[in-house]
Amino acid sequence: MTAVEPARSPVVVRPELSQPVAYTDADFTIAAETVDQLINARPENTRRTYKWVWDQFECWCNDEGRVALPATAQTLTDYVARLIGADLSPATVDNAIGAIRSEHRRAGHRHTPDTEAALELLRAYRRDWTDNGNCTHKAKPLLLDALRTIIDKIPTDTLAGTRDRALLLLGFNMMARRSELSRLNHSDLSEGDEGLTVHVRRSKTDQSAMGAEVNVPFGQHAETCAVRAVAVWRARLSERGLSNGALFRPIDRHGRIGGEPETAGRAAERLTGKSISDIVHRRAVEAGLRDHYTGHSLRAGAATSAYAAGVPVSVIAAHGRWAEKSPVVLSYIRAVDKWKNNPMKGIGL
Repeated sequence: MTAVEPARSPVVVRPELSQPVAYTDADFTIAAETVDQLINARPENTRRTYKWVWDQFECWCNDEGRVALPATAQTLTDYVARLIGADLSPATVDNAIGAIRSEHRRAGHRHTPDTEAALELLRAYRRDWTDNGNCTHKAKPLLLDALRTIIDKIPTDTLAGTRDRALLLLGFNMMARRSELSRLNHSDLSEGDEGLTVHVRRSKTDQSAMGAEVNVPFGQHAETCAVRAVAVWRARLSERGLSNGALFRPIDRHGRIGGEPETAGRAAERLTGKSISDIVHRRAVEAGLRDHYTGHSLRAGAATSAYAAGVPVSVIAAHGRWAEKSPVVLSYIRAVDKWKNNPMKGIGL
């Protein structure tokens, strides 16, 4: 007779549960100083633009009896339709959508409001806007011949002329952004046997402020040499006791430089990006150039000129602090290649 094995008892394997976390208000508290740092972490221009866009959106929502935060997808779509009806550029409308979403994200409403319908409206508007003959205007590159014309017309015996020559030549040689020129201090420059080394502490593509060094060689011609022009300007500043702090400063109609003790009122000590762009435009007009040049024209023109002279794309990208395959750099290259490598050139027509 076969023995019957006794029934086995079930085995219970209970996972060890962690004790519930006893959070307190302290775990969800951010110090006031940290809040200030978070607010200032976003670039000033972006903060200013986003605030203006949000104020406009909030005002419209109040007038329409809608909730601005958190807004519904329908509210965003109707607001985009309103912007389109005002004949704003597609880029402006797109920026508005981004600013509204950013404000929601900062307030803890991630992925809100839904943008699918709003972006569909924008895509259709962009097609119609283009079909109606509109296009996105890019800064006209300031090429070598135009730069020489401008520099030749800037007086060398005035304070503003000395500053503007240094500003244009250094900006061109650095392939600098307006913001980079605006932030330069005396301490960011060091002159050596080969030229000038400029430390760019932070730029648009370097928001972590890792910094970069840009080497500016002595020019072949004294009148268009950035190193010499900057040295002359720094000497003029030193005569006024301004050997430290901002490199490029405003000058009032009485010839007083921003930051001088006797300067009346609360004069700014540093040129802004906009004022730099205005200087480029004004000097081009005074030189009799008809094209509309801006601060970005220095950067675009330097990259275009370098590529036309045979400088490799990788070298241009590194010098101008672009990613090597940046679509912006490629657009400058295409501007040269569209004639240099044109398939219809030299075929016998």
